[in-house]
Amino acid sequence: MISLYAAIWRVSGRRQVLLIVLSVAIAALAAAPLKFQQEIVNLLTEASFQSSQLFLLGAGMMGVILLSLGLKWLMGYRSQLLGEDVIRLIRKKLLTDAAAEQSMHRDILTGTLSTAISSEAEELGKFTGSAFSEPVMQVGTLISVVGFVASTQPGLGILALAMIAPQIAIVLFTQRRVNMLLAGRVKLLRQATNKITAREISEVEASVLEDFDSIYGARRSMFRWKLSTKFVLSLINGAGTVAVFMLGGLFILRGQTDVGTVVAATMGLSRLQGPTTFLISFYRQVSANRVKFELLRDMSLYSGEPAPNSQT
Repeated sequence: MISLYAAIWRVSGRRQVLLIVLSVAIAALAAAPLKFQQEIVNLLTEASFQSSQLFLLGAGMMGVILLSLGLKWLMGYRSQLLGEDVIRLIRKKLLTDAAAEQSMHRDILTGTLSTAISSEAEELGKFTGSAFSEPVMQVGTLISVVGFVASTQPGLGILALAMIAPQIAIVLFTQRRVNMLLAGRVKLLRQATNKITAREISEVEASVLEDFDSIYGARRSMFRWKLSTKFVLSLINGAGTVAVFMLGGLFILRGQTDVGTVVAATMGLSRLQGPTTFLISFYRQVSANRVKFELLRDMSLYSGEPAPNSQT
């Protein structure tokens, strides 16, 4: 993983700095709407209040939301442009290397080259655009929201943290198996395309069909692991929401908190699910792209045979 991020920083370090700054700003604003929600709900539970107070809080909340959305738009646009730039860079490098191999009268693996240029380069390049900014924003959002919930009601804050830890452990356990299946699938696909482009299709049809069946089997196993993990994570999130309502209700009955705090904590919990789900998906994406990066880095286009038109 370190080698992947080092390579990303070498080709895009300066542009990543701006994306990181934007992500920190977005994360800093994450808990602000929750504070406005808390104030609005508590205001509505009062016996009497002035409508000007309500509209002022609503305007402030809307202003924070608009600012956050604007920053997210800018970060998303710049990260996607960066991703496309890196995709172009990878494809140019692959094509240049292939041309150099052919200029030395070597026969290259065109199947491997076409797979790398069309699919692997695009997936790795897209990841580059958000490699730093997205995790910074989501981790910052977690810190901001958990900090807000804990500051208003420590018990609910501890509960929010307790939901995150088991999800991380589950993903770390299951992702190793998914990575092994992914690496095997990529190698099988390259192998199949190399057979198709190197010989007459009729000669390799049976072998290639066997490779396709193996690819299908690998994908089927990946689906089972991913969907089972998603089921367990969703169950944990659902249980956490119920627990917040129950615990918050007890705190209200004991006079230890107010309705606005419980509502804000519930909304905060839903806000936590987004970053947590993203970070879990991001970890999977990092793991998958690390595998693809290593396969691209170690890829050899030389078939070991001279080109058909070479003269010896």
